[in-house]
Amino acid sequence: MIYPRNFEKKIGFDIIRERLVSLCMSPLGEKYVETIRFLKQADQIEKLLNQVNEFKEILSFAEAFPSQDYFDVTYELRRIRIPGTMIEMASLFDLKSSLTTIFEIIHFFKKTEEEQFPEIKELVANVHLDASIIKRIDAIVDDKGKIKDNASAELKEIRSALIKKHASIDRQISKSLKLAKKEGWTAGDVEPTLRNNRLVIPVGASHKRQLKGFIHDESATGQTVYIEPIEIFDTNNEIRELENAERREIIKILTLFTDFLRPQLDNLLMAYRLLGQIDFIRAKARFALEVEAYKPVLFDKPWVNWVNAKHPLLFLNLKEQKREIVPLTLRLDEHERILIVSGPNAGGKSVCLKTLGLNQYMIQCGLLPALDEVSEVGVFDKLFIDIGDEQSLENDLSTYSSHLLNIKHFVLNADEKTLFMIDEFGTGTEPQLGGAIAEASLEMINQKGAYGVITTHYANLKLLADHQEGIINGAMLFDTKEIKPLYQLSVGKPGSSFAFEIARNIGFPKAILKNAVKKTGKTQLDFDQQLQQLEVDKQEIQKKEEQLRVADEFLKEITEKYEALLLKTETSKNEIISKAKGEATNLLDGTNKLIERTIREIKEAGAEKEKTRKLRTELQDKSAELKKTTDVMPPIKTKTKEDFAPTKKQHIVDNSPLKVGDNVKVEGQDTIGEIMEVSGKDVLISFNSIQFRTQICKIQKVSRKLAKKESRKSQSGYSNIMNDINEKMANFKLSIDVRGKRGEEAMTEVQRYIDEAILLNVKDVNILHGKGNGILRKIIREYLSSVSEIQSFRDQDVEFGGDGITLVKFR
Repeated sequence: MIYPRNFEKKIGFDIIRERLVSLCMSPLGEKYVETIRFLKQADQIEKLLNQVNEFKEILSFAEAFPSQDYFDVTYELRRIRIPGTMIEMASLFDLKSSLTTIFEIIHFFKKTEEEQFPEIKELVANVHLDASIIKRIDAIVDDKGKIKDNASAELKEIRSALIKKHASIDRQISKSLKLAKKEGWTAGDVEPTLRNNRLVIPVGASHKRQLKGFIHDESATGQTVYIEPIEIFDTNNEIRELENAERREIIKILTLFTDFLRPQLDNLLMAYRLLGQIDFIRAKARFALEVEAYKPVLFDKPWVNWVNAKHPLLFLNLKEQKREIVPLTLRLDEHERILIVSGPNAGGKSVCLKTLGLNQYMIQCGLLPALDEVSEVGVFDKLFIDIGDEQSLENDLSTYSSHLLNIKHFVLNADEKTLFMIDEFGTGTEPQLGGAIAEASLEMINQKGAYGVITTHYANLKLLADHQEGIINGAMLFDTKEIKPLYQLSVGKPGSSFAFEIARNIGFPKAILKNAVKKTGKTQLDFDQQLQQLEVDKQEIQKKEEQLRVADEFLKEITEKYEALLLKTETSKNEIISKAKGEATNLLDGTNKLIERTIREIKEAGAEKEKTRKLRTELQDKSAELKKTTDVMPPIKTKTKEDFAPTKKQHIVDNSPLKVGDNVKVEGQDTIGEIMEVSGKDVLISFNSIQFRTQICKIQKVSRKLAKKESRKSQSGYSNIMNDINEKMANFKLSIDVRGKRGEEAMTEVQRYIDEAILLNVKDVNILHGKGNGILRKIIREYLSSVSEIQSFRDQDVEFGGDGITLVKFR
C-alpha cells in the first residue's frame, strides 16, 4: 500500500520516471518505464536489482553492446496476423534493422562466460528466432530500404524494361528539345520538366501548334505551355504499364514474405519484448551510473541499515554545480524503529526524510538505490508519507486538517511492515495542542510496531524517546561557531532549532532578539546551544583521538624498527669478529706451513743446522705470541631487546617550596612539566599543551638545568620523528596493490597503508584489489566505511580500472 496517491510526486519519483524515459532508445523501453510498480515480494525485487546490476557491469566493463536500431514494429506484426495482409515497406526495413540488433544481443550473451549475467541470460533464453528470417529479408531489401531488383525474376525483367524505356524517352525528349530551341519555339536555356509525372518541354504559347504533342499544363500567365512530344507519348504509356506491373510484383513479393513470417509472429513478438526489456534495463543501469548507485544486501523483512545514502536528484543537481553532497548513514531495526529528527530549518531534515522515502521506493521498484554496496535494505508492505502543504479549497480543508487526515490514515493502517515518513509533525495549529496530538499519535503508531522517520521542532516529541521503547532521537548537526548547518545526521541526541543564532546571522533587529531571549529564558537557549555544540565538539575530539592513535602506532613502529636495527647491528658485529678470528687462525696455520717449507728448502740447500734451528725457534715464539693475542680477546656478548630498554633517568630533586613556574615531574613519570597554579594541596601542571591537576605529594621538584637538558632531548627526539615522517612521505605511494592476497593478509596491509595516509595527511589514494568475485573488494570497503577520517570511497573511473580499484578520499 502506497499513501497518498501522489506519493511519487511528493518524493520526486515522477522526475526519475521522466529521466528513465529520456534514457530509453525506443518506445519499447518507454512502455516498460510506465509499468514500474511498487513490489512487496523480495525474490522479485532481488531479480530486478540483479538485472540492473548486471547491465551496469556491461556498460562499465564489457565490449560495445548493441545500442542502435531499437525499432518498435510490434503494431505491424500484430496487424499482419490476418491472412491476406502484407507488411509495409517501411516496416520491413525497420524489421530487418531491429532483428539484426536482437540477434547481436543474443550473440553477445552467448559468447560470455557461463556464470556471467545469469538474470539477463534467463530473459534471452526465452527467445527462439529462425535465423532464416534475416536471410529472407536480405534477399528482398537492400541497405537503403528499397526492394532489390533480383527479389524475383519477374521484377528483374520489369525493371530492366523500365530502364530501356526511360533511356529511349531521354533520347527522344533531347531530340525534340533541340529542335524547339533551333526553331525558336522555346528559350535556349530551358530544360525538360515533369508534369503529371511525365517529361514535357516548356514552349511559348504562340508556338504551341508548332511542336506536335499533348499539352499537360500552362504557366500562371498563360505565356508558357508544357507539351509532351507525340514521339514519346506511347513510350510513356508503356512505362506507366511497367510501373503498375512493378507495384503488383512488389505486392506479390511482400505478400509471400508475410505468409512466410506469419507462423513465426509469436516468437517475433517475444523477441521484441526482449528488446524492450533490454532497453528498459539499460536505461535503469545508466541512471544508476549517473547517481553512483549500487546493489545493497537485501533482506526479506523490514530493515534499514544504510551507509552513505544520497538523495539521487539532489546529488545530480549538486553535481552540475560542482558541489558535493553530504551522505547520510541511517539504521532502523526492531529495537530502534522510529527516528525523531530535530534541528534547524534548512539543516537537511526534510532531505533526510525524502532520501529515505525515495531510495526505499526505488529499491521496491527494481532500481538500484543511491547507497554504498555494503548497505543492508529490507522490504516493507506499506509506505506512507506526510509532507508539504495539502490545503484543499475544493474539499474545504486547511493545511492542518489535511495533516490530521494523513495521520489518521497512518494510525488506522500502520503495522509492523509499514515505513512512514512525517515532515514537521504536529505543526499547523496551536503548538501545545498540536504537540499533544502528535505525541499521542506517535505512541499509537509505535505500539503497532511500524518503522519511520519524523522531523519536528517540538520538545515533547524529543523527550518521548527517553521513555518510549523503539523510538530514538536524531539531530541534523549545526556549527554554532560558524552559524551554518553541517547537513550531518547524528543519532542518539535531539537537536536544537537555533532560531536565535540564525536570526542574528541574517541581521535580525537586536532589540527584538533581546526581548525574545527574556521571554524564552536564557537557560533554555544555553541548554539547546550547548547540547548541539557538545555533539560537534565530540566528533572533533573523536577525530583528534584517532589522529593521536595513528601517531602513537607510528612512533611505536619507528621504535621497534630502531630496536630491530640495533639488534641486527650487534649480531652482524659478532659475526664479523668471529669470522675475523677464524681468518686469523687460518692465516697463522698457513704461515707455519710456509715456514716449515722454507726451512726444508734451506736445509736441502745446505744451510747450517744451528742457524736453521735458531730461525725455527724464533718463528715458533712469534706464532705463539699471535695466538695468545687472539685467544685472550674478551668474549662478545649478544645483546637482546631488554639490553636496549631505556634506563631509569636520575632526576636532581629540589626540596625547596613549590611555586608557580617551578619544573616538576609526576611520581612514576619521566616527563618534566611546569607548575601553572598552586591551590592548597593541589597543583595545575602544564606538559607542553596539556594541563592537568594533581596532588603536591605526588610530584617532585627538579632543577632548571635538568629541565632544560630534558627539553633539548625532547626537541631532538621530535626532530628525529619529523625526519622519519618526512622520509615516509617521500617514499609513500598513492596506490597499493593487494591482488591475489588472502583476505587477512590484504586487510593487514590496507589498514597499515590507510593509517600512514591519515598520518601523512594524504588527500586520496587508490586500492587495487581486482574484480574477481568481489570478496576482497567487499571486506576492504567494510573496513573503509568504519574509518571516520575517510570522507568517501567509490569505484575508480572506468578508464582507470573501474570497480577493480577503490578510490579513497580523506577528510
